[in-house]
Amino acid sequence: MADVALWLPAIVWGAIFLWSYWREPRQFRNAFFLFFFCACTLGAAAVFFKQWWITLPIALAVAFTPVITIVFMLVNEVMLVKREGFSLSHALPLLFACAIVAWFGALPVAHAARLPGVVVGFVLAVTACGAWFFLSFAAMLLYSWLYRSLPRRRRYDFIIIHGAGLKGKELTPLLAGRVERACELWNAQGRRATLVPSGGQGEDEEISEAEAMARHLRALGVPASQIALEDRSTTTWENLSFSRDLIAERSSVPDPRSALVTSDYHVFRAAMYARAVGLNADGLGSRTARYYFPTAFIREFIAISRRYWWPYATIMGLWAACTLVFLAFR
Repeated sequence: MADVALWLPAIVWGAIFLWSYWREPRQFRNAFFLFFFCACTLGAAAVFFKQWWITLPIALAVAFTPVITIVFMLVNEVMLVKREGFSLSHALPLLFACAIVAWFGALPVAHAARLPGVVVGFVLAVTACGAWFFLSFAAMLLYSWLYRSLPRRRRYDFIIIHGAGLKGKELTPLLAGRVERACELWNAQGRRATLVPSGGQGEDEEISEAEAMARHLRALGVPASQIALEDRSTTTWENLSFSRDLIAERSSVPDPRSALVTSDYHVFRAAMYARAVGLNADGLGSRTARYYFPTAFIREFIAISRRYWWPYATIMGLWAACTLVFLAFR
């Protein structure tokens, strides 16, 4: 009975994860279910087998991950600036490292400075928001890797290619990788899908991203009759919304299945948005340069966090309520 109780949390979280994934793999909550399942399984295994070294990776991760992350982000910032130049978006690794330092130091500094209780409470609430942020980040990193790694043996009716910036009329290496990954999928399933290059024309671009991708596809041997341009979108949400409408117009089946081809760091958010707009689609990723992945993934996570703001609002709301009660009965 004791053994059952020991493994029960892992069994429960595992069952919840499998049920949720089977129902809909494109949900953010799956990331937390998987994270809690892994944590409970490792903890139970350590106790059951009396092999406490099993928990050593967890302990080391908790103890050293912040320091390793800070060092890694600083090194990545230097590499990114050397290769791409400095910009606000390229400063994300540096800002992320600073946020980790501030998160660890805020509460001790507030306590040492003997700040008023209300201020210390506010710092505590912000620290709790930071804890949720970093937990969410770790959970999403784990789940997004799993989501894009699982094989999908399906035939797709449409293959949507997400746009990115151009160099004049030419594709950047990042965008060329997406187009070539889509072409690989098209060839692998017998050249039977319609490809949908999706991307409008930016203010500094000579042609639309969709047109540039279509030219590259034709150079790779895709006939023009199997290319449908979506050349109005300027955001990921519009990519999916406009592509959904285009697919509905061209499809001869009631619920066509689509593949979303984008960079690997962008796959999970694209899949989430596809679910939100009602598009029956799976995300597939093309490779991203290693030096660029951390910056891109942080940007993706921030974009997702903006849509799932309610945990932070709940924490700050509890702080506000407790503060009002404290001041009322002071």
